[in-house]
Amino acid sequence: MFAAPPDVKTEVFARLPEALRIASTHTAWTRARGGPPLHSFLEGPSFDRAGRLYCVDVAHGRIFRIGDDRAWHVFAHYEGNPNGLKIHRDGQVYVADHKLGLLRFDPDTGERTLLADGFRGLNDLVFADNGDLYFTDPGESGLEDLHGRVFRRRPDGVIDMLMDGLPYPNGLVLNPAQDVLYVGVSRSLQVLRLPLFDGRVRKAGVFQQLSGGLGGPDGMAVCDDGSVLVVHAGFGTVWMFSALGEPVARIRSDAGIRTTNVAFHPVDRSLLFVTEAEQGAILRARLDRAGRVMYSHRD
Repeated sequence: MFAAPPDVKTEVFARLPEALRIASTHTAWTRARGGPPLHSFLEGPSFDRAGRLYCVDVAHGRIFRIGDDRAWHVFAHYEGNPNGLKIHRDGQVYVADHKLGLLRFDPDTGERTLLADGFRGLNDLVFADNGDLYFTDPGESGLEDLHGRVFRRRPDGVIDMLMDGLPYPNGLVLNPAQDVLYVGVSRSLQVLRLPLFDGRVRKAGVFQQLSGGLGGPDGMAVCDDGSVLVVHAGFGTVWMFSALGEPVARIRSDAGIRTTNVAFHPVDRSLLFVTEAEQGAILRARLDRAGRVMYSHRD
């Protein structure tokens, strides 16, 4: 339908050090995937106000913090499966944990607080400008078992379910006007467009239909001009689509094919960072437009 968009090359910004790779130990999470043990599975990149980059290791229950010197530090290590990670405006670190639920970490002490549980298996999360927290709960859903859900948690702690019956809702992001929520649905290779009216979803539809790959849409981000970035896991790619859905660019992994999630640098906002789980790397690429300022950096 469209001509192939131009390629944007990435470079490796940092690799998980060998001392932090766990190559021979199975976990319940890796067994459930049906493959061999994994050294790590990087996800959930997010910058704090000090310019430090956080990311998670879903497989082994770790959260890393990478400084300006590109040195990796273990911020937290616990019996869970941290997946999505976003930072609140107050500096607190919020995590969608597939095993435990919605968590919050103190950035100074690492103290963990359980905010909500009883879900099927959380995946990713994003803050709205007003402090609402949207998150996905795919569990182990697929086309044969449609039980994936999308939720919103208000600043007062009230949680509303926005959608149910999805085949693995994954990454999500709001448009600049904050009246549309985009949700990547991995098993159907779709990006949904969920218009928000008075806090409810109305007239949801398909924004983009991906093709190919061993995975599907994963993490997402949005630019100032409304362009939407969609990580295509198992395809070594981050797609950039215009606000109208036209393919604008294909950002190709310079490492493995398991691209998982993205984050813009909070100061140099045309610099995109990508987690890649196959090789345990953080990639970066220079784009021709700026990523939108995250809630963590809004005053």
